[in-house]
Formats: sequence, structure tokens, C-alpha cells
Amino acid sequence: MTTRLDRRPRTESHLPHLSQKQGPGRIGYRYESSRDASRASRPDGEGVVPAHKASSVQLSAEHERELNHLVRAHSTPQKLAERARIILLAASGLGINATARQLGIWRKTAGHWRRRWRMAEASAGVAARLSDAPRSGAPATFTPEAICQIMAMACADPETLDVPISHWSQSELARQSVARGIVKSISHGSVGRFLKKRPISSRISTVTG
Repeated sequence: MTTRLDRRPRTESHLPHLSQKQGPGRIGYRYESSRDASRASRPDGEGVVPAHKASSVQLSAEHERELNHLVRAHSTPQKLAERARIILLAASGLGINATARQLGIWRKTAGHWRRRWRMAEASAGVAARLSDAPRSGAPATFTPEAICQIMAMACADPETLDVPISHWSQSELARQSVARGIVKSISHGSVGRFLKKRPISSRISTVTG
């Protein structure tokens, strides 16, 4: 029996799909698999898993007002103001990377304070949310809110607060901080350390006692 050969010209559909392969000094072709072809035929963005986006922060009107006050007040410690800015930017919808770039801080820092804010109890105030976590076995420290209040008092005229002196001393600031319930106890040395971190007000005496 004689076998007849199909001498019909092979059409393009019979041939494996070829794609041009170019490189330095050479031009050739390579076989393209069906998986490559299907990948190339996908519309842009189809089948691509979007990158994880950090959750935004929701603020109450009171929290937003307090955070803005901390950012604007000249007496606010730098670290506390930075943390307040992180939360305000998060509430505006800015991501962690963009926040870190805008504030010139580490991405880890921006993410840490966003998480601290979201994980805080609903009843927690701004100061509690932005305070450093207490260290195990470490002595109690003053909260950023307390430091802010002491610095604000140092910048105020003593007479407007019914204190019969013309200029603050570190000792008087310490006494008034306890008397006004800002802290339970504080030494004039601690007040002095707070003052060294900020420009000295003209209302503060150079006397350290």
C-alpha cells in the first residue's frame, strides 16, 4: 500500500508560535509557550495582586483638635509633635512610606505610631496614645501631656496664673505643677531638664533653685 503524503502548504495555525528574540549582535526566534502567550494576552493589571495598603486612621473631632494643638504649640516636645503629625497625616489618607518621606523619619517609626493609635482603647486620650510604652522594671516617667503642660506654664506670665512672682524659677514651676495636679511629684531638676530641651522663655529666671 502506498502512503500518500500531505503536500499541502502548512498554514500559520499549524506552526508553533514564534516570537522574535533580539540581543546584542544577534537576531533570532524562540518558541513561545502557551503560558507565555496567555500572559501576554492579559489586559494590563489583570491577575496582579495589589500591594497591601496600610489602614487609615479615623479621628474624632476632639482628637483632631488636640493633635493640631500639639503640632502648633511651641512648647510641645519635638518627639510628641512628630507623633502627632504622623497621626494627622495618617488620618488624611497618606500612606506609611509617604509619611516617612514627608517627615524625614524611618518608615518603621511611622508604622509603629499608627499601630499604637489604632490599637489603643477607645477611651484613651491623645497623651496616652502617643506616650512611650512603660518599660518593665523602669521607673515611672512623665507623660508627654504633663511635660507639655509644664512647658506651657513656663511660657505664661506668672501673674496671669495668680502666682505673685515676676519670673518663674525651676522650683516654683515644680511646686505649681504639683499644686495644679499636673504631676504627683517632680523635682526642680526634672523641670530644668525639660527647659534645656526647649528655648528658655524670658519669663523664666536663670536661678536654678
